[in-house]
Amino acid sequence: MWYTLRDMGIHTIRARKNHSCYGMGLGIMILDEVYPGFPGDVRNASAYPFPIQYEIVEGVDIDKLVRTEDKSPCLEPIKRAAKKLERMGCRAIAAECGYFAYFQKDIAGTVDVPVFMSSLLQVPLAQQLIGPRKVVGILAAEKKYLTDAHLEAVGIQLGSNYVVGGAEDDGRCPEFENLWNAAVRPNPAAANYEKMEREFVSVAVDFYRAHPNMGAMVLECTGMQVFGRAVQREIDIPVFSWGTLLDYAYSVAVHRDYYGHV
Repeated sequence: MWYTLRDMGIHTIRARKNHSCYGMGLGIMILDEVYPGFPGDVRNASAYPFPIQYEIVEGVDIDKLVRTEDKSPCLEPIKRAAKKLERMGCRAIAAECGYFAYFQKDIAGTVDVPVFMSSLLQVPLAQQLIGPRKVVGILAAEKKYLTDAHLEAVGIQLGSNYVVGGAEDDGRCPEFENLWNAAVRPNPAAANYEKMEREFVSVAVDFYRAHPNMGAMVLECTGMQVFGRAVQREIDIPVFSWGTLLDYAYSVAVHRDYYGHV
């Protein structure tokens, strides 16, 4: 095993207010559901190069967060989970599902660490990168449940240069359904990587081709970035995902040192 030298800038250590643990990375709130995630999925910590601490949002499942119209009962459990992660010592807080966007402002106002509730936070950045003549494609799990309230909460200007698609719409990604839809989920929950990749890449490519002026794509769901590179090989435009957001989140919460030579 290889060990790096300690950070030579650390001479004296001091407690951070109300923080119990140190050397922490990202705290991630996950839904109160039992299903696996391939490496790269936000609920699978193995593929990320920084520490991850999970906290279950007790009583909040996909149905309550995504499909139920009245989302107010979700707020207090989410606040409790965020506060617990903050107290644990996490340097930033993220969430498992892109539809947590609905609570971005609420949770950012609850804790004193940076909050990244949704991959959709990257949409305004993507819009600036590609310019006004192109559109950002937002590929959500289910289009009809992504409301104006979700978009506005993460700073997306309604009616600006974006389009929305739904990967699971029209039943085109049944392997996603096997994990995320409790009504059809097998027991135990299971999915096949190759089949899921084929289904999702096909949907993403069709979404891209339906909008010839698409200059970037943002993947809403925390399980989509597993196939982000496969999508990018087909459409050859910038692809934003939970993976790119979490990398960014950690980099701003724990800025890297540089080692090199002149």
